Amino acid sequence: MDYLPVEVIGNILSRLGGARDVVIASATCRKWREACRKHLQSLSFNSTDWPFYRDLTTNRLEILITQTIFQTTGLQGLSIMMDDANKFSAATVIAWLMYTRDTLRRLSYNVRTNPNVNILEICGRQKLESLVLAHNSITGVEPSFQRFPCLKSLSLSHVSISALDLNLLLSACPMIESLELVSLEIAMSDAQVTIELSSPTLKSVYFDGISLDKFILEADSIEFLHMKGCLLELFELIGNGTLKHFKLDDVSVIHLDIMETSESLEVVDVNHFTMVWPKFYQMISRSQKLRKLRLWDVVFDDDDEIIDLESIAAGFSQLTHLSLSYDLKDGAAHYSLQGTTQLENVIVLELGWTVINDVFSIWVEELLRRCPNLKKLIIYGVVSETKTQGDCQILAAFTWSIVQLMRKYIHVEVQFEYE
Repeated sequence: MDYLPVEVIGNILSRLGGARDVVIASATCRKWREACRKHLQSLSFNSTDWPFYRDLTTNRLEILITQTIFQTTGLQGLSIMMDDANKFSAATVIAWLMYTRDTLRRLSYNVRTNPNVNILEICGRQKLESLVLAHNSITGVEPSFQRFPCLKSLSLSHVSISALDLNLLLSACPMIESLELVSLEIAMSDAQVTIELSSPTLKSVYFDGISLDKFILEADSIEFLHMKGCLLELFELIGNGTLKHFKLDDVSVIHLDIMETSESLEVVDVNHFTMVWPKFYQMISRSQKLRKLRLWDVVFDDDDEIIDLESIAAGFSQLTHLSLSYDLKDGAAHYSLQGTTQLENVIVLELGWTVINDVFSIWVEELLRRCPNLKKLIIYGVVSETKTQGDCQILAAFTWSIVQLMRKYIHVEVQFEYE
């Protein structure tokens, strides 16, 4: 260790993450203290990492953070994530940010202050590349002044902001590639809450817990879109056909339109979603590159509706991974299996049930027949905690039928996953 350059030691200290561990390690010797002062690249203060923070008074915690930050030079990464137990002095927090902003590349900030600290005003026009902002408020965005020329990643969680300011903030980030919006508090100017965002550079977008009437996103370079726990009347994605990965997780949306961007889709992953299958299929059918299709715990808007396996087989010839789980009704299940087109390239098949019955066994058998090159079959099921003797007999009969069936497909690996 004596022969390690101080630059290398500084890199080691930077990888420790937590400020407490950095301070303890830097006390090893004079050389490590020098590495901490001159070559430390990142520092993190997180109340969940070290519960001792909660035992300190706000004034003592401010002093501790101030002393630690001011002993460094050239910090590139700073994370200050504190719970709502402390409300810091705005002047102290501003001093931390002003001291580090010239070299800062990554900032994660969840600090409650009195009054509110304007992060955009302090860190705008600097070299910041990543900004994570939580439990804060943003008002009066001025793109010409509060500009982020190097910012590539922006995450806003539990942030209060108007629809106009959100659009202005995005326009102030000409290099942005990744956007995360989690449980935003959208300031309403009228009865209808509408957001229209536009960015030519966005590649990855994640929305969680967003409730709006209308959401229009224009992103010419988008490749990844994940929506989770959102409640929307209308969502429209406008782009140039670059979207590759589309994921919906527990989303309620009345009008969904991504058709304009769907021709390059490789992965469609839908979980706990109510759909009109013909409309949904039409929306994704432009893609000739789809490799993975997951329709899990989906519910149909019409009770007589089904997922047509023939349209999947004929429309997505490059499909290698197929996952299906939905309520199988007797007549509808048989109808969904009509057709002869095979899923030639599917090598992984995942199937799940909500209610186990004879229909499910028939469904599994037909899907196996339609996947001649299958290598792996995974069956997911839900087993009630209060099992009756009848339930146990049904499960035993089903397991036996699958074992018998798989004797015809000895080349296929089988897994069972029960909850």
